[in-house]
Amino acid sequence: MITSRGSERLRAGHLWVYRSDVRSASSEAGSIVRLTDERGRYHGRAFYSDKSQIAVRLLTREDVPVDRAFLTERIRRAAAYRKTVVENTETYRLIYGEADLLPSLIVDRYSDYFVVQTLSQSTDRIKSLFCEILVDLFSPKGVLERNDPKVRLLEGLEQRVGVIYGEIPDEVVAKENGIAFVYDLRKGQKTGSFLDQRENHWAARRYASGEALDCFSYQGGFSLTIAGKCNHVEGVDMAPAALESARRNQKLNAISNVTFREANTFDLLKEYDELGRRFDMIVLDPPAFAKNRDSIPAAQRGYKEINLRAMKLLKPGGYLVTCSCSYHISEALFLQILAESANDARKTISVVERRTQSQDHPILLTMPETHYLKCMIVKVLE
Repeated sequence: MITSRGSERLRAGHLWVYRSDVRSASSEAGSIVRLTDERGRYHGRAFYSDKSQIAVRLLTREDVPVDRAFLTERIRRAAAYRKTVVENTETYRLIYGEADLLPSLIVDRYSDYFVVQTLSQSTDRIKSLFCEILVDLFSPKGVLERNDPKVRLLEGLEQRVGVIYGEIPDEVVAKENGIAFVYDLRKGQKTGSFLDQRENHWAARRYASGEALDCFSYQGGFSLTIAGKCNHVEGVDMAPAALESARRNQKLNAISNVTFREANTFDLLKEYDELGRRFDMIVLDPPAFAKNRDSIPAAQRGYKEINLRAMKLLKPGGYLVTCSCSYHISEALFLQILAESANDARKTISVVERRTQSQDHPILLTMPETHYLKCMIVKVLE
């Protein structure tokens, strides 16, 4: 039973009810429950956790059984949508949790291999069923559970990584936007890589030319995608392992006009300004600077510094592709930071595109938590 505040939250379109709004619960941890409020009104069927502050995750507002057929249809619908939005790509997000009405379930596809994350007690409890459905529908060569996110600890679940079907090789080669990348599904970031930037990689290519600088380049997603439109691209990252992967991907695609180097982006941008270096495009794709609300002020300063310095390095007519994956930095705040950066850099800029995460990471309108990535493409006018 949930409180009136919990039921109002569901009626507003959110899928979560917090523990403070659960009046009573007699269900087992990880079970699928029938939701009613204090007046006995029915609100749907949901996943239930007895540990997390997110106690309830709504599955359906209909009074129907949540069984194999129900889950199969949800997965089938998610896959059908990807067919409409994923092109020239073998690696993408097949299921994005709440946004696909399968709360706390992540499934990423890397060519013939699938990576699954079951991030709540409920999805973890029926993990084998999800795996069976995926095998029945898609016949993958292997399914890996990449259940090492710390959020599982909030559910009282252990962190683990292991093969749950077939075989998973040490490395998988799959194409994104027609470019081949090597993925380590067991140890790579997220489930192997950052799949949410795929469309932004291709969008940046549209404006790329001349000399380009790709900061926080990781495995070279932006660098290698825009290389075909540039004279030269310099990719920068602090992590030697990431640079090694980027160079391998470069060699795999026989791309000769990209140079990867190890450096701190903040220091490098300052150094290049002092040297008078200028670029036709700069890409900023940093890690999340704001992990929580308390870190927003420090994050603002960090975003402003790198964007201000990047704007100084751009030629008139040059493009800045700048990103924030911090959920706590809203699009409005990010645009404000860019405006302040442009003013301090004495640059006049126009916003060419306001972008977000790739369409295989859909945004549930009534659930802001599903919208986290901001990507702005701006042009320096003078």
